[in-house]
Amino acid sequence: MLITRVAMGDEVVFAAVDGVGATGQLEPGATVSLIDAHPFGGITLTGRTLPAAQVRMLAPILPSKIVAVGKNYAAHAAEMGGEVPGEPMIFFKPNTAVIGPGVPIVLPPSSKEVELEAELAVVVGRMCRNVPREKAADVILGYTVANDVTARDQQRSDQQWGRAKGYDTFCPLGPWINTDIDVTDVEIWSAINGVEAQHASTRTMVRDVPTLVAFISTVMTLLPGDVILTGTPAGVAGIHDGDSVTVAVDGIGQLSNPVKADAGDRPW
Repeated sequence: MLITRVAMGDEVVFAAVDGVGATGQLEPGATVSLIDAHPFGGITLTGRTLPAAQVRMLAPILPSKIVAVGKNYAAHAAEMGGEVPGEPMIFFKPNTAVIGPGVPIVLPPSSKEVELEAELAVVVGRMCRNVPREKAADVILGYTVANDVTARDQQRSDQQWGRAKGYDTFCPLGPWINTDIDVTDVEIWSAINGVEAQHASTRTMVRDVPTLVAFISTVMTLLPGDVILTGTPAGVAGIHDGDSVTVAVDGIGQLSNPVKADAGDRPW
């Protein structure tokens, strides 16, 4: 099942998506079937179905926390001038960084070097802690696509990653959660203005999803809807005002966002 969140006027609800083509994009005539309450602990449809064109798709989840994994593809670690760490390197992105499909990534004026990072994202399905590796699938709701947008110059200068990865709009998620996919070996890629930047397979991750879930859950309790970003492959590239950015995982979908400079008109 493909699950997302949709806005209908002032109402926001979860919905199941039907009518996604082989390219991971909505086909003409696609529909959304509304889900009763939420998708955790069993999914119940309300019986109400709408054309997808009549609703606005949001990020498929707004997590309590986003736990990201650094340097989980050896080639990306090398291009950043480092090595794969002996244990998973984890950091956080705030949930205020989350945006959905089509929402602009806003470039902060304090950075001159913002880059995209295509990532497979794990969506946690239930509260869990100290999950055995072999039981990881039991606590996963499904998978979505993420863009771990990063102010690379600030990542270098700060020598820690909170500011560089924490700006508003720096975590596009979507376009939906696939609850029934084997992510052991799927293609992950990104493109800027239609020109490919990254392309790899999840089989080249240093540590796979069960290993990451097991490790992170020894550190902290994971809650329903929490998101784990599993790292990005080599080929990260700069994004600029006016660009159109797409990140994708085959079998899940394509997540596209425009890029714009911060106009300084946000409320304080």
